[in-house]
Amino acid sequence: MRIATIDIGTNSMRLLIGDYIDGQIHNRKKLMNTTRIGQDVDKDGYISEEAIKRNIEALREFVGICREEKCEHIYSMGTSALRDSKNGYKFVELAKQEIGIDVEVISGEEESNLGFSGVLEGLKGNDDILVIDIGGGSTEFIIGNRDGIKFAKSENVGALRMTEKFLKADPINENEFDEMSIFIEGKINETLNHINKKSIKKLIGIGGAITSLSAMKQGLQVYSMEKIHNSEICKKDIDIILQNLKKMTLSDKKHLKGLQPKRADIITAGVKILNIIMEKLEIENIVVSEYDNLEGLMCLKAKKMS
Repeated sequence: MRIATIDIGTNSMRLLIGDYIDGQIHNRKKLMNTTRIGQDVDKDGYISEEAIKRNIEALREFVGICREEKCEHIYSMGTSALRDSKNGYKFVELAKQEIGIDVEVISGEEESNLGFSGVLEGLKGNDDILVIDIGGGSTEFIIGNRDGIKFAKSENVGALRMTEKFLKADPINENEFDEMSIFIEGKINETLNHINKKSIKKLIGIGGAITSLSAMKQGLQVYSMEKIHNSEICKKDIDIILQNLKKMTLSDKKHLKGLQPKRADIITAGVKILNIIMEKLEIENIVVSEYDNLEGLMCLKAKKMS
């Protein structure tokens, strides 16, 4: 059964197409478009008309690809920006009217659960793990194993949200960067204190900031799911990359190997969120997963049909 899942995130829209056979996903294909439905949402709580139009066109394009690929089912979910905005329903209505697609706006808890389920699809073993999903608008924290989730929390700190709120100068201004860092720490401190009591040994990362970090560390000219999946990054490497990003102009970042130019303006904030998490939890390594909430949604829907 060929299935497509679409994630309409704060910073980007992503598509997964795969064949779900005997409880496993085969022939995975992923596409991404930096559509920024969450651009400036924090200012007044509204998605702009321009952002709605831009994302409707991107969704139309993705659905066209799904039909060309002969997908039997197409499922779409909206995350942080759509659930936080006052007019997210407008996008949902237009998606149904113009494209015939139902967009399900999911809660932070549901997003956490789907991300965790997706990670398990690409993971061996059954030890307790901590999954971190750094997105454009929020960061999810999930602890659990194959027997289930033991803790899940969504915090409103994301790479796009923090960049828009704090980082105005190019190159990055040290005072603005410090203000952002203090804000992030304050927002997620309670969650990190709770996680610290759990003595988690294995940290797994998903989301664009973390996969980009792995691609930059490897110096990938062309993004490769195979090279990203199960790659490891140590905290020392993250610290070095972060210090370099802080000194670079936006133009310089756009030419970095492994970093998509459209993500260049928000990557520093995303890496700093991860840096704070690893520092506070005293974890030295993170394993990067290319299985995430898209795979989680696909498995959830397929199992309901079987």
